[in-house]
Amino acid sequence: MRYIKLRDLEVSRIGLGAMGMSHGYTGSGTDDAESIRTLHRALELGVTLVDTAEIYGPYINEELVGRALKGHRDQVVLATKFGLVSHPGSGAGHLDSSPGNIRTAVEGSLKRLGTDHIDLYYQHRVDPNTPIEETAGAVAALIAEGKVGAFGLSEAGPDTIRRAHAVQPVTAVQSEYSLWTRGIEDRVLPVLRELNIGLVPFSPLGRGFLTGTIRSTDQFDASDFRRDNPRFTGENFRRNLTIADAVQAVATEAGATAAQVALAWLLTRGEDIAPIPGTKRVSRVEENTAADTVVLTSEQIDKLSSLPPAAGDTHSGAQARMLER
Repeated sequence: MRYIKLRDLEVSRIGLGAMGMSHGYTGSGTDDAESIRTLHRALELGVTLVDTAEIYGPYINEELVGRALKGHRDQVVLATKFGLVSHPGSGAGHLDSSPGNIRTAVEGSLKRLGTDHIDLYYQHRVDPNTPIEETAGAVAALIAEGKVGAFGLSEAGPDTIRRAHAVQPVTAVQSEYSLWTRGIEDRVLPVLRELNIGLVPFSPLGRGFLTGTIRSTDQFDASDFRRDNPRFTGENFRRNLTIADAVQAVATEAGATAAQVALAWLLTRGEDIAPIPGTKRVSRVEENTAADTVVLTSEQIDKLSSLPPAAGDTHSGAQARMLER
């Protein structure tokens, strides 16, 4: 496994998103033992960047990651997120990045994760009711106290990034970025490069669609949020299958899997990018991390880069309104 730097924070070239172990996808939370084995196997393969959030569950994913990392904490750059649970107010799913809420959130996350510090602490979504300068200042105080190592933002736009960075240097911005979600390239990525901020793409496999293994929404149970996602429904789903098939064609040519090709393409976008594909299975983490060794030809990169955009929005309703892309 190669390693890169997100600003001054050294991480594995490919990380691991832990959300799906507990939340959001078919089968989440049904086999914690396998999830823990997956986390341990990731560490064996050289993965150091592990990502979770208090909202996942809520809380249970941080607890799971904490159990898995017991005795392994020094091997991991541990990232979690605040701001989608309003502790003194409306509870889970409600934006609150006020300084008081951040203070409550960090203490809870530290306890659940079984650690005395969080390496990378992200604002999960921008809170329009709290000036970003106040949020950045609150995280700066936690950094000064040693409870947090670095500050991150998730799905923030250029103006928010600049304003936050002026108060407390931003180490990384997490945003959805993949072969079929490329909206950050024009507005956000240039700002990150200008300010020396790393990019951590989540859903780098298009929530599994780019692996080519999803051929029908009948594969999802009622708890899977993809059942209602615009890209996975109706005509959008059928149109997007052509993108997955095109990725598979390149994968066959490259002697790799579609997932590995989708990740390998992301790795060509810069040395300041560390995607965090999520999985709860050992076999998948082995497959995903092996993408670090896949070398695409210039022709293959061009073919992938010229794929049409996905049909349908990435989110719907209230979730879409939280994005600052």
